[in-house]
Amino acid sequence: MKNTLLLAGSILLCLTAYTVSAQVNDPNQVARDAATNKANSDMDNAADKGINKAEQGVSNLFKKKNKGKKPDASTSQAQNSSPNGSAAQAQDGSAGQSIKSYQNYDFVPGDKIIFEDNFADEKDGEFPSHWDLEKGQAVINTLKGTKTFYLTDGNYCVVKPLVKTKSYLGNQFTVEYDTYNPDNAAYGAITFFRDADGNDLATVQVTPDEANCGYPESKNLSANLPAEIQTDNFKNRWHHIAIAYNNKQIKVYVDQFRVLTVPNGDFIPASIGFEGIGDQTNPIIIKNVRVASGGSMNMLGHKFTDAKIITHGINFDVDKSVIRPESMGTLNMIVQVMKDNPELKFEIDGHTDNSGVSAHNLTLSQQRADAVKTQLVSMGVDASRLTTKGYGDTKPIADNGTFDGKANNRRVEFVKM
Repeated sequence: MKNTLLLAGSILLCLTAYTVSAQVNDPNQVARDAATNKANSDMDNAADKGINKAEQGVSNLFKKKNKGKKPDASTSQAQNSSPNGSAAQAQDGSAGQSIKSYQNYDFVPGDKIIFEDNFADEKDGEFPSHWDLEKGQAVINTLKGTKTFYLTDGNYCVVKPLVKTKSYLGNQFTVEYDTYNPDNAAYGAITFFRDADGNDLATVQVTPDEANCGYPESKNLSANLPAEIQTDNFKNRWHHIAIAYNNKQIKVYVDQFRVLTVPNGDFIPASIGFEGIGDQTNPIIIKNVRVASGGSMNMLGHKFTDAKIITHGINFDVDKSVIRPESMGTLNMIVQVMKDNPELKFEIDGHTDNSGVSAHNLTLSQQRADAVKTQLVSMGVDASRLTTKGYGDTKPIADNGTFDGKANNRRVEFVKM
């Protein structure tokens, strides 16, 4: 009861502060403050509902919250919800969803990969070789047979990709990653955006309850997750997060749902990283991180005249030809291009990097090209308009000696016939 009264008093203070003044001391801290306060309130579900109602009464878009404190680690440990325990039963992939559930997905990743890491070659217990650690502690750990990146300590733990240049994003880019929340983890991974001088500009966070974006002028836009993936339905399973930035417009996807749109973010970022409040019992967990320039190819509804389409958005399970559900954004785009151009025919070409044995890569690339054709036919494309060819690692478009070069060589091409 005492806690409830204290929280009610806090709500009243927040409402009063909002009415009197919209000023904050540090605009760059707004998104972090909102994320931390939201996470702390999640530790008390009844109080959290009261806060949400009060916030909605003020505004369903703009929020102003005070920074909370990291929860007592002993409280989390008492709940006995280690990701190495019950979380080990989690489904892999995009929340265990099928391709059918992604039939209306419209996210298309950028056409040139800047950074990609699935952590497959890293050792458990070590910090990953393609990342930098700014604050806290983070480590590679295997969860359900898959190498993952754990942010295990820090308020906040801050990590960022090692990219050659300080400014690599531009006016159009996409960010993707998979995330996993244990039972008692009220927090979600925060994607932060910085300018070329390293100053914080904005953040995007997905929690078990909502997606939010904090950006300049002390604004924080948020939206609740759909019931299918909210609260308990979010926890103890993998989710695919995708962020599309296009000339200050931001779209945030969780699994097959577009959950948040920011019409004008009013910032132009140069780089990204990830941060969050984690501990040994309830770490922030991510994998399959990808950053790409470009995105949302502007070819729908137009006469197609290009020689080919190079895509990096058709993804497969590791060393398999099983198409991952988040590939449907790119596949839906290809289907629409073929509907808009009924005379168009494509050869579907599968390509790999030069890792492993060349003969195996050749076979795998053919199997993947065949899988793409099968999927497109199931979506209504006439099979006579498609052929397939696997090229393995024989036709690289980038340097296989670099990390990002390998990522760009792993692709599916649609070559006009």
